[in-house]
Amino acid sequence: MNDLCCEIGYKSINHAGEQLCGDHVDVVEQEDGSTIIVLADGLGSGVKASILSTLTSKIISTMLAAGLSLEECVETIAATLPVCSVRGVAYSTFTILRVMQNRTAEIIQYDNPHVILLRNGENWNYPKQETSIGGKQIYRSVIRLQEDDVFIAMSDGCPHAGIGVGYNFGWKREDIISYMEAMNLCGYSAKMLSTLLVDECNKLYGGEPGDDATSCVVRMRKRVPMNMLFGPPSNRDDANRMMNLFFAKEGKHIVCGGTTSSIAAKWLNKPLRPSLKFEGDIPPIATLEGVDLVTEGVITVNRVVEYAQDYITENRRYDEWSNQKDGASLISQLLFEEATDINFYVGRAINPAHQNPDLPINFSIKMNLVQELSAALQKMGKRIKVSYF
Repeated sequence: MNDLCCEIGYKSINHAGEQLCGDHVDVVEQEDGSTIIVLADGLGSGVKASILSTLTSKIISTMLAAGLSLEECVETIAATLPVCSVRGVAYSTFTILRVMQNRTAEIIQYDNPHVILLRNGENWNYPKQETSIGGKQIYRSVIRLQEDDVFIAMSDGCPHAGIGVGYNFGWKREDIISYMEAMNLCGYSAKMLSTLLVDECNKLYGGEPGDDATSCVVRMRKRVPMNMLFGPPSNRDDANRMMNLFFAKEGKHIVCGGTTSSIAAKWLNKPLRPSLKFEGDIPPIATLEGVDLVTEGVITVNRVVEYAQDYITENRRYDEWSNQKDGASLISQLLFEEATDINFYVGRAINPAHQNPDLPINFSIKMNLVQELSAALQKMGKRIKVSYF
């Protein structure tokens, strides 16, 4: 293993008028530190395509994760989902990206648009070996990974975008490459890059996609640790131990909650300087030497949870937090975009102010917020560790 990790983000839009997407992405983490990502595109759209693509991605990812060969996977797919006798095309196409211990990537492609690789910010034409497995023409590549490599996999709904609307023959591959090269310069996360690509496809379709369109982006980056302290310990005698562990950790430090920040200030022997400037409806932040960010507690973290749950699905609220300076937005920027490994230090002390029965339950139960936020961050591919006090 090295100090690299793969950041994965994907987004889909459905064919106009369809409730289900005919594309499916499956991600499997293996015990040896390798990751298998499968993007499958089912024939047509709607329920049938959704079932076909889901079956294809699940079969491939499960078999590869179990140590079976690519040949066995493809032969199983060929037997399970044969070529359509009417159209003469496969019931499902697929792209496989296997990142092995963050050192080497293996790309296996069947009938999907070929994966784009941005290296040093520019398109890199990686070698491809063509082979035939079970009567299917498969392209296989093995690539030694470098920091900041960006892999862009997509279904054919992306290059087909704009046919008959913005373009005669769709969004050409070279134009997609130019667009993604420009977006990559901004340092966006994998999730944001996939969102930008699919949103641009939706625009080219005039908001009425003529096909399901999916983009899956994998970005190789160095691990970035982050530490978040939320709430005072249930036993006051544990405060020093909690602070010792929290501040001993490498990476940036976020402190949430009025009582919690007061304890941190006392431990650091530094003055806590609250701000009276409101940013929207989120309580003001404070400053404390030795801490990267100090915010209010439950209200702020509740908003972060809302942003996190949106981020892993439609990612529609990105503009609400990506450039704002309120506490919830700043926490979101650090946790979603910057961090790869997040350590939570959570105090179990009960705050009487949160026990009002008129408040929503997620305001009164702090533990729920931590669990929901941890679950969302794990879906983003973050490594999470939660310690309770």
